[in-house]
Amino acid sequence: MGALDLHLDFASAQHGQAKLKEYAKSSLLSDGNYNTDKINGSNPDDYEKFEKGIMHYGCPHYRRRCRIRAPCCNEIFDCRHCHNETKNSIKIDKMKRHELPRHEVQQVVCSLCGTEQEVRQVCINCGVCMGKYFCGLCKLFDDDVSKQQYHCNGCGICRIGGRENFFHCSKCGCCYSIALKNSHACVEGAMHHDCPICFEYLFDSTNDVSVLPCGHTIHVKCLKEMEEHCQFACPLCSKSVCDMSKAWERLDMELATLSDSCDHKMVRILCNDCGAISDVQFHLIAHKCQNCKSYNTRQI
Repeated sequence: MGALDLHLDFASAQHGQAKLKEYAKSSLLSDGNYNTDKINGSNPDDYEKFEKGIMHYGCPHYRRRCRIRAPCCNEIFDCRHCHNETKNSIKIDKMKRHELPRHEVQQVVCSLCGTEQEVRQVCINCGVCMGKYFCGLCKLFDDDVSKQQYHCNGCGICRIGGRENFFHCSKCGCCYSIALKNSHACVEGAMHHDCPICFEYLFDSTNDVSVLPCGHTIHVKCLKEMEEHCQFACPLCSKSVCDMSKAWERLDMELATLSDSCDHKMVRILCNDCGAISDVQFHLIAHKCQNCKSYNTRQI
């Protein structure tokens, strides 16, 4: 999924991993969990066959030992991201640009023997495991299980970071860090929109996402860029993105040293943080909310 990041801890994972002589293939259950069955676990030759080429194939997005045939254009790509980067390029005619529907992938090509086959974890020809992590719903293969991949039924896609570290919020419609379970502000469909800064769709973005105190979401890198330009208000609702109390105290002291020639002029303000309406003395620099003492206000 101040602004609490959904930084994903790429700690060492055990999900989908196999031990020597007990290498297992994954079969997806109806609840999105994975069951393991031994595959000739007593034969070291089988282990070597399954491990052959591991981490030596793939693309910048995934380490995997297969490629996929895109159901939309019938072309072969290393992964859906490679497809989307190619087919959404500015070099492509605008009317022909499209994204790959991940759940509709039907065919994969083994990277070791070149055999094209229906989506499965183990190659029907050479017997190599095409991805230590495998999701039959998302058609996802990945040998780098340190990402701690898991399938979320609520989101309908695979996520990384470890199932035990995240929870799915039904109202927000996405997975958040377990640290936010009882403290985040629910916003319906919070991640089902574009980042308000870079306009990339947030729900399945590969970049880290921050959940603001107001409940809105934004890329971590975009939030940092905002802070570098002294922008501390949510681009969507204008609420403060972090605790600004110290900044308001400094502003109090600075304003106290400034003379004001409009002592008798009153204005009505709306506080962006608490929503209170106040009548305050006009000032050229800023107006302070009488309810929460914030300077994040606007004149109405």
